[in-house]
Amino acid sequence: MKKSIQLLLAVSFVTFLSCKQNSEANAETAKTTEATETTGTGQSGVKDETSSPNIVQVASGSKDHTTLVVAVKAAGLVDALSNAGPFTVFAPTNAAFDKLPAGTVDGLLKPEKKGDLENILGYHTYVGTLKIEYMQDGQEFDMVFGGKVKITKKGDKTYVNGSEIVASIPTSNGIIHVIGDVLLPK
Repeated sequence: MKKSIQLLLAVSFVTFLSCKQNSEANAETAKTTEATETTGTGQSGVKDETSSPNIVQVASGSKDHTTLVVAVKAAGLVDALSNAGPFTVFAPTNAAFDKLPAGTVDGLLKPEKKGDLENILGYHTYVGTLKIEYMQDGQEFDMVFGGKVKITKKGDKTYVNGSEIVASIPTSNGIIHVIGDVLLPK
């Protein structure tokens, strides 16, 4: 009987220690998970020096697209456009934004206009890769946030809603077509 009580105490002690260690490990895992969630880092926060840059990384490195990058950040679309895609982005230059009436860009960057900004930027984004060589005159494409854009061809030049595509830049998650106008949903 005495041996049974000793054995029972030994088993209880080992079980207690195991539970305490598991409890400490679970607490540490919870702290790590909580820290990751509070940083809010999504796909855009992944640092990788060896892979090809994605759409947001390419645009961020362009001196001609600083206004677009500010708008993408204000609309909260950085993570979405950093994901695997593929996406096609018709990217207006800074000069394209300068063509808008005075105060338009500043107004759209205000927090209360985030929905409008998302719609405009979504009208510049297509889910899939649209290469110029495969675009045909008269084709229409449904954009992310509604509305269609129309492709026209004149000689060697390709236009989206009348705005010439002046450059095309492949990225790891799609393609950027540089345009000289801001496309506005109709």
